[in-house]
Amino acid sequence: MNLNRLELKVYWGTATTGKPHVAYFVPMSKIADFLKAGCEVTILFADLHAYLDNMKAPWELLELRVKYYEQVIKAMLESIGVPLDRLKFVKGTDYQLSREYTLDVYRLSSMVTEHDAKKAGAEVVKQVEHPLLSGLLYPGLQALDEEYLKVDAQFGGVDQRKIFTLAEKYLPSLGYAKRAHLMNPMVPGLTGTKMSSSEEESKIDLLDSKEDVKKKLKKAFCEPGNIQNNGVLSFVKHVLFPLRGEFCIKRDPKWGGDKIYTVFEDVEKDFAEELIHPGDLKASVEVALNQLLQPIRKKFELPELRKLTSLAYPDPSKTSDRMQILDIRVGKIVSVEKHPDADSLYLEKIDVGEAEARTVVSGLVAYISQEDLQDRSVLVLCNLKPQKMRGIESQAMLLCASVEGDPRRVEPLDPPEGSSPGERVFVEGYETGKPDERLNPKKKVWEKLQVDLNISDECVAQWKDKQLMTKLGQITCKTLKGGNIS
Repeated sequence: MNLNRLELKVYWGTATTGKPHVAYFVPMSKIADFLKAGCEVTILFADLHAYLDNMKAPWELLELRVKYYEQVIKAMLESIGVPLDRLKFVKGTDYQLSREYTLDVYRLSSMVTEHDAKKAGAEVVKQVEHPLLSGLLYPGLQALDEEYLKVDAQFGGVDQRKIFTLAEKYLPSLGYAKRAHLMNPMVPGLTGTKMSSSEEESKIDLLDSKEDVKKKLKKAFCEPGNIQNNGVLSFVKHVLFPLRGEFCIKRDPKWGGDKIYTVFEDVEKDFAEELIHPGDLKASVEVALNQLLQPIRKKFELPELRKLTSLAYPDPSKTSDRMQILDIRVGKIVSVEKHPDADSLYLEKIDVGEAEARTVVSGLVAYISQEDLQDRSVLVLCNLKPQKMRGIESQAMLLCASVEGDPRRVEPLDPPEGSSPGERVFVEGYETGKPDERLNPKKKVWEKLQVDLNISDECVAQWKDKQLMTKLGQITCKTLKGGNIS
């Protein structure tokens, strides 16, 4: 780091995944401080990182999400009076796909152990029992960004600290300078944990309406006198005070009337001593928050920005997320026997992660032996309406791949190795959404979605060319390339 130069070069990066939320005001306020101090600030829209982190952003949406992030973050900065002409905006894939950068990724991967890579991303990259290689690459790429953006320091949340440690350890091994690292605290979410773009209940979106803000704050964890993991109180500390320098508690005159605080510790002390009621704190934060959000909402009323929002974050009911109304889970067959009244049917007990195994009747006798089914991990559709099959109620459907012909061939779908009963199945890139409790048989929901389910030439299960997955990887079958799924 060259401190002889007049201007310190700092960068702040954000992976373009879910919609930015109000906790983003914390780094924005600090970026304002950097600019006031004469620093050169670069904002990196880390689109490649968004894909590498368990595909939180589908590849086909990366460009749209970068555009959305750029517009919404510029609107945030404008709402707090930050001059945009002194900021530099960069997209990750503008340089991360270059020959030089790619070679450095390979060089770094020859030095960083799997243990160090997993540890570095522990608080940033989505953690699963069997991580994808892409998630292990993530911390190294973030370290290399410091060199390729030619900065003196990287700024980020304290959840990034292990990635910063990795950068300090390994960049000198590549012949690059060690950078300084600056961190801001993480604002607890409304549920008392980290505020996250992927957890709807924990956050307030920048485009939430006044009604939504009120509703979410009303539900927020804010116990009388409890100042630990209090997202409402933390927002006052880390956003409102740095931006405004004061905070006004608005309340009925009979409870003491309005009171203006110029020091956060006084707010915290009064709340701890229950001199401030949680309801008054929430109502006061609601007023201040809406003042910050209103310019952003207004900007996004423009037709072109409304269209951008809908394209970058498609309505789940009109995209692959529609598949998420299906409750498909990993199951384990704990017992299998012939149906007492039908020679072509098996009667199975399948553990799908509930208190008791479900009874499933399937017509697989002609295709698969009892021995091959016993103790096998399978995929089960759990929210069809139960129906009787030759006198016995079937409570789910065992999903199989099939190829028509003479003879017809059938194989159960296979979840990734290591999967546990009850794990959810989702469409590649679309993990969010809750399944319906019960599919309406009159609407033929399963029948309409099932038409687009098939097996690829690599024996991978897919829906409209998108892979079916669990958190551990893709759903497959043994041999039936190009088959159907039913």
